[in-house]
Amino acid sequence: MADLQRRRSLAEFLRSRRERLTPREAGILPGPRRRTPGLRREEVAQLSGVSVTWYTWLEQARDITVSRQVLRSLARALMLGPAERRHLFALAGVPLPERPPGRGPGPALQRLVDALEPHPAYLLDANWDLVGWNRAEAGLIGDPGELEPAERNLLWLVFTDPAIRALLVDWEGQARDLVAQFRADARQRPGDARYEELTGGLREASAEFRTWWEAHDIAEFGTTRREFRHPGVGRLTFDYVKLAALDAPGIKLFACMPADAATKEKLPALREWAAGRAANGPAGSAEDEEPRSPRVPDAAGRDAWWTGP
Repeated sequence: MADLQRRRSLAEFLRSRRERLTPREAGILPGPRRRTPGLRREEVAQLSGVSVTWYTWLEQARDITVSRQVLRSLARALMLGPAERRHLFALAGVPLPERPPGRGPGPALQRLVDALEPHPAYLLDANWDLVGWNRAEAGLIGDPGELEPAERNLLWLVFTDPAIRALLVDWEGQARDLVAQFRADARQRPGDARYEELTGGLREASAEFRTWWEAHDIAEFGTTRREFRHPGVGRLTFDYVKLAALDAPGIKLFACMPADAATKEKLPALREWAAGRAANGPAGSAEDEEPRSPRVPDAAGRDAWWTGP
C-alpha cells in the first residue's frame, strides 16, 4: 500500500510539473490546435528520451522501474529546480544524488555558532577541517586560528599530537571510533584532493591510523557523552548535538551541552581561559594536570570532537 501511494504521488507530481510548463519554455512551437497551456505526455517523452508508453505508465502509477539516468532526463525536460529534483528522486524511491560539498559556511552560520555561547560550538566541513568556531570553543581547544590551515583538522590533531594520549582517558578507543566514523561520513569522498591528501598523510604519520583505516570498520555518529581534562578548568563532561547545514552541503554544526552541573558552572571560565591565553599565552595546571605547552588546549579541545560527524 505504501509503495502504491508513493507511485501515485510520483504520478501526480509529474503531471503537475508537465501541466505548468509551457511549450515555449520547453522550446516547442505551440501550434494552432493546442487546447491546454502545458506540455503533452508525448512531448515530455520526446524531450527526456523515453517512449510515450513508458512515460504514460509513470503518470498512471504503474509498477515500473525507474533508473537514475531517466530521472535526470525527466528533471531536465521538466526544468525542475534543485528542491523539485530531490523530491522527484525521493518519490521514485531512488537514492538521492550526492550533493557536492559546499565552499564553506556563510556569515549566517557563523552568527549562529556565536549565538550558542556560552556553550562551545564549531563547524566541520566534509573532510573534518574546522571551518568555524565561537569564543567558548576557542576557550576549550585554544584558538584554531593560531594553527596552520592544514593542521585545523580533527583527524590530523588526534593522530599526530602526542599530548592527546595524556589528555584522553581512553585515547585508543575514542581514536579508533573516530576513524570508523570518518570512513562512514566520507564514504563518497575518494577522488577529492583534500581527502586523499589527508588520509595519505595520516597513513604515513600514524601506524595506528594506518592499521585501523585498513580494517574498514564503519561507525555512524550518535549523540555521545565525552569527558576530558582541560588544562585550565579541569574535568569537563559534554553531550554533543550534531546538525547538518542544508544550505551548505558538507558542513556540520556541533554544539557541546554540559552533561552535569559542575561542567555548566565552568562554562564562563572557558572564555576567561581563551582571553588569558590570547593576552598572556597558556596558563598553568589545573587539578592534577602538569603545565602544558601552548598546543595542549588544541589537543584537549579535540576531545570534544570525538563524537565524530
